[in-house]
Amino acid sequence: MTLDSDYIADRQTPRYFSRRLAWAAVLALGVALAPAQAREGVDVGGNSAFAKLVPAEQVEQSARMQYSQMLSQAESQRALAPKDNAELQRLRGIARRLIPFALDWNPRARSWQWEVNLIGSNQINAFCMPGGKIAFYTGILEQLKLTDDEVAMVMGHEIAHALREHARERMGKGAATNVVARIGSAALSSWLGIDPRLTDMAAGGVANLATLEFSREDESEADLVGMELAARAGFDPRSGVTLWQKMGAANKGAPPQWLSTHPSGSTRISDIQANLPKVMPLYERARAKR
Repeated sequence: MTLDSDYIADRQTPRYFSRRLAWAAVLALGVALAPAQAREGVDVGGNSAFAKLVPAEQVEQSARMQYSQMLSQAESQRALAPKDNAELQRLRGIARRLIPFALDWNPRARSWQWEVNLIGSNQINAFCMPGGKIAFYTGILEQLKLTDDEVAMVMGHEIAHALREHARERMGKGAATNVVARIGSAALSSWLGIDPRLTDMAAGGVANLATLEFSREDESEADLVGMELAARAGFDPRSGVTLWQKMGAANKGAPPQWLSTHPSGSTRISDIQANLPKVMPLYERARAKR
């Protein structure tokens, strides 16, 4: 097959290249203006820039050491549940369903050595340290009589703290505050002759107030991310409502929200209910596959 000489000649002209550039510009503009595909699920924004002030490896290494020490202490007190414990097996089964959906929230989570353990204690508590180190206390399971769906909401919430690197964020804020406090302390001491111990105390007070709101935001964020994780794994996200109702009944006499670093139970329930439409389709699809 041969090409017409006029056609070949036309492809050599500046006019031809101008047309090509014009079309390329139109295509590029169309791509730029095309609406980004909306992510299905909750929207909590990006991770805090403060987290970048502290190396993730350092935080995760510290978590591994603390977790190991905690397990050793619990074992020495015969409070660490053995591998064949039914409740521990339940927790680990729920974790196996949640963890695959956690990986998209944080690339580092793919290399975490996830662990789940159960400790005998009356505390109504659970946590997930950086690096995927999960622990539940028997108190939260026994006193609240949690269903699997409610356990998934608790576990998803704690995993969300690790995925969103809230501990690393708080450490970063602390590091930044210390730098500012030291600079301010030295400056005031030099300029005004003030005792640096007084300025250090003042800076510490400011740091506590400055982190109070962020801590509430972290808790609210973990509620939403945890709810999505649970929904994607096939656990009913509506159980977050019953969970916090149980929490409220178990924590009568707790301080009002403005005196606490955590949102009140009623606030959390309202936030969960407001975001249910975003995660119920995920839950329904997950249930259909099981």
